[in-house]
Amino acid sequence: MDSNNKNNKKSEQLEDIWANWFSGFEPESVVFCGFGSQWVLEKDQFQELVLGFELTGLPFFVSLKPPVGCATIEEALPQGFKERVKGRGVVFGGWVQQTLILSHPSVGCFVSHCGFGALWESLMSNNQIVLVPHDADQILNTKILVKDLKVAVEVEREENGWFSKESLSKAITAVMDKDNEVGVMVKKNHAKWRETLSTPGFMDGYIDRFVQKLKELVN
Repeated sequence: MDSNNKNNKKSEQLEDIWANWFSGFEPESVVFCGFGSQWVLEKDQFQELVLGFELTGLPFFVSLKPPVGCATIEEALPQGFKERVKGRGVVFGGWVQQTLILSHPSVGCFVSHCGFGALWESLMSNNQIVLVPHDADQILNTKILVKDLKVAVEVEREENGWFSKESLSKAITAVMDKDNEVGVMVKKNHAKWRETLSTPGFMDGYIDRFVQKLKELVN
């Protein structure tokens, strides 16, 4: 096998350190969070976020950049946090193979900022979707998934626009509880849309109809 094939094969496999970690949990039990490379949280919101994951009682993996004013993830974590979540929670500040993590059998929920890439990754995954939008396009994407498609839950905001650890935990536990009415609804709708979007020729059909409409306008 040449070097290019070896590299391609390696890129299709989750790094051993994380593959082993995720494999230590039950199917669809882990909550994964990723906010992309652009959004850097303030330290107080970063701490509120990770405390929200701790509050769920569920295993979790958070991939974020260190917050504003901090050089590393470790120095930003709340006091005693690492000890309390040892064995069930990871907060990592480096690059991760997000697509491969989302497809891991142990992952059951994706908490994201709902950027365009994350929107499609979440829709094409088997995971429950919890959204914490930040920028204008992310807010619009969130409205589509929550209000129009009804495949996701948005974390409620406080009056000052920030989210609390309680509101984050509430949204996650709602979709992860198999008996919760909201969780059941979004899971059912998500399965329907995932099947539709993955139908062979679905996207090509949209493009063909768009081109046809342009031709009709010209003629």
